[in-house]
Amino acid sequence: MSAGSTRDRYSTISGRGLDWDSVPMRLFQKAKRLGVWDPQALDFSADGADWTGFDGVEQDFLLRTLALFQAGEEGVTSDLLPLIMAVAGEGRIEEEIYLTSFLWEEAKHVEFFRRWLDQVAIARGDLGHFLTSSYRQLFLVELPSSLNALKSDQSVEAQIRASVTYNMIIEGVLAETGYHGFRQSLEANGKLPGLLSGIRLIARDESRHIRYGVFLLDRLINDSRDGSDVMTQRMSELWGLAMGMISEF
Repeated sequence: MSAGSTRDRYSTISGRGLDWDSVPMRLFQKAKRLGVWDPQALDFSADGADWTGFDGVEQDFLLRTLALFQAGEEGVTSDLLPLIMAVAGEGRIEEEIYLTSFLWEEAKHVEFFRRWLDQVAIARGDLGHFLTSSYRQLFLVELPSSLNALKSDQSVEAQIRASVTYNMIIEGVLAETGYHGFRQSLEANGKLPGLLSGIRLIARDESRHIRYGVFLLDRLINDSRDGSDVMTQRMSELWGLAMGMISEF
């Protein structure tokens, strides 16, 4: 284990090695097979023609939707590091290894949406006006504050609050349902094939992220006598904001 800014050993050359059958290591194998797509390689040529054929209302709807996805992906990319550090500080090498792919994939999602906005919608102005009050409270306040709290408090209970915010509410409820509904809409309309391809790839990545979140919360709750109550309380605190985001959209 490490103490302060130093180490006294490395897990992978100890008798412990790596737990290849653990959920994080299995997810890491999947990430290496399925998560290596390149946002720069997706073909947006047909999307440009579709975009110019949309009327103002349709374009506004797309910009609003993509602004929420874009900001959300930036948020989960920027705010994940304190959780990774907390996990690493406990010597959980398998989880730390998987989380390197997790963060890399989130960064690619940021790249994907920004590339589409730049090259197809030519939306280089400020899109912040699309963020509703519930969205702002959840992504600009609750997400960073719960994750950044881990910089000074890495207790199991603080990790549960962070994981509920990030893994359960933002990824498990909002991202999962948002991407699913948007993908269905694109498939039904038969337009924007480049955007659809990226959404499908992102959804595949997110399924692994959600699986890790379930694993993490289960581990944390089992490590804390009050873990279940902490999870329930945090869910209660955030549920209204999550539902508000949906109704305000």
